[in-house]
Amino acid sequence: MSVEGWTYLMVSVTFFVYLYIGWWARVRDTKGFYVAGQGVPPLANGAATAADWMSAASFISMAGIISTLGYDGSIYLMGWTGGYVLLALLLAPFLRKFGKYTVPDFVGDRYYSRTARLVAVVCAVFVSVTYVAGQMRGVGIVFSRFLQVDITHGVIIGMVIVAFFAVLGGMKGITWTQVAQYGVLIVAYLIPAVAIAWMLTGNPLPQLAFTTSDIVERLNQIQVDLGFAEYTEPFANKPMQDVLFITIALMVGTAGLPHVIVRFYTVPNVRAARYSAFWALLFIALLYTTAPALAAFARYNLIEKLHDKPLTEVRELDWVKKWESTGLLVFEDKDGDGRVSLDADPARSEVTIDKDIIVLSTPEVANLAPWVIALVAAGGLAAALSTASGLLLVISSSIAHDFYYRLINPKASEKQRVLIGRIMIVFAISVAGWFGIHPMGFVAQVVAFAFGLAAASFFPVIVLGIFDKRTNRAGAIVGMSSGLIFTTGYITANKFFGMQPWWGLSAEGIGTLGMIINFVATFVVSRLTAPPPQEIQDMVEAIRLPDHAGPAAILDEESEEFH
Repeated sequence: MSVEGWTYLMVSVTFFVYLYIGWWARVRDTKGFYVAGQGVPPLANGAATAADWMSAASFISMAGIISTLGYDGSIYLMGWTGGYVLLALLLAPFLRKFGKYTVPDFVGDRYYSRTARLVAVVCAVFVSVTYVAGQMRGVGIVFSRFLQVDITHGVIIGMVIVAFFAVLGGMKGITWTQVAQYGVLIVAYLIPAVAIAWMLTGNPLPQLAFTTSDIVERLNQIQVDLGFAEYTEPFANKPMQDVLFITIALMVGTAGLPHVIVRFYTVPNVRAARYSAFWALLFIALLYTTAPALAAFARYNLIEKLHDKPLTEVRELDWVKKWESTGLLVFEDKDGDGRVSLDADPARSEVTIDKDIIVLSTPEVANLAPWVIALVAAGGLAAALSTASGLLLVISSSIAHDFYYRLINPKASEKQRVLIGRIMIVFAISVAGWFGIHPMGFVAQVVAFAFGLAAASFFPVIVLGIFDKRTNRAGAIVGMSSGLIFTTGYITANKFFGMQPWWGLSAEGIGTLGMIINFVATFVVSRLTAPPPQEIQDMVEAIRLPDHAGPAAILDEESEEFH
């Protein structure tokens, strides 16, 4: 069977499974729609969290950027992994004890302010739309290659499928679908990594093949011969301060991502939240420890297969023809010698490879079996679909629950709230799809913008809201607004208006400076204005201390009054 035949089969089977699970777990009430009825077991929630966490950026793009940048590409690996640990240990148990559905819920009640809730809604929507735009780009790339359509039609197909999953089952359906999607994506990631490790080094364990063989030394030498820096040379592609700022932004941005935080609300209690965090970290580690190895193998294989080979022969390769048709792989015989040249100087290099196709193309470049190539396509779709669905639920809940129900129509029925939520999903996926067709960068880069926005807006007010009783609503409003406005302005000016980076800081790393601005503004304004009411300070104690009742005991959700 051909690659396309295997792809249609595997994608169809996996989609049928997802559809069945979504239909089986469909919901009609808000608790099921937003937090899966808070009845998900820790092991299942760990797998769902891992799938939610390992988006198209992790599956499709992370190894690609490491493969391209070498040592400097590890910022994504360090930032995202460290960020999850930070979230699991520092924030998740306390937020789960608070017992609300969403991050704006926490902000609105902790800072006793409708304005603070509204600002948090804006931040959540802004972060989530940016993030889901990256997922739409990833879905579009997969469909573009394996359905042989252009990237625009690939994104549109992905929009329809993602919207269907999110609208149908809400958080309950998404959670159980994500459990299945984790199984698909991790198998799809590990099988080609194991196969290529065995082919290149004779060791089937990618992690050991990467660290104990001479593959990295060989790759370093090849890079030097072609005029590149050594693959393992630090700060060859990015200045040190930018590497530091991007890593911090990704790390603290993780701890402020609303679609990941909400996963800890879907379990029965705080103890289950801690166990699900452990399982998620284990499941995430399986992919994240494999990514550096796969990145090096992919880089080595691409150079070996393309450099100094006759251009006519290269263009006859099946995988080259199909990726060329997408416009994501381009050859240009600049010197007219009829041979492919890879060179550190862009003026002499005759191959342009989109970073986002490296993982998807690696099984084909390595001549693996067609079913393996198809499995990787199914895995990439699973990664993008799982995260996009979770992000759309955040957008939906932020607008339908925190804005419409809390601020506009407190008497809205459950049916009305779920309907508004589903309408918002369709609207959000349309906006994200437009950015997927007209991206600000490659998938991991777009996702990094979302992390920077989360770092600059949510992280400081969540941390101070849990650990500092003196932080008040005025501080939170000024802090979130200033962090978000500064970071958004910098990214926009840098990406669309040609502004030169400050101090060598890229748009991906500016969220760290935005976070610092937020922290300072929140802390200073809180100290210059009246302290929170005593009941709010008591609530903060209740969140932090295990021997207190949770805030659910003192908070009336419907009236938003503390007792």
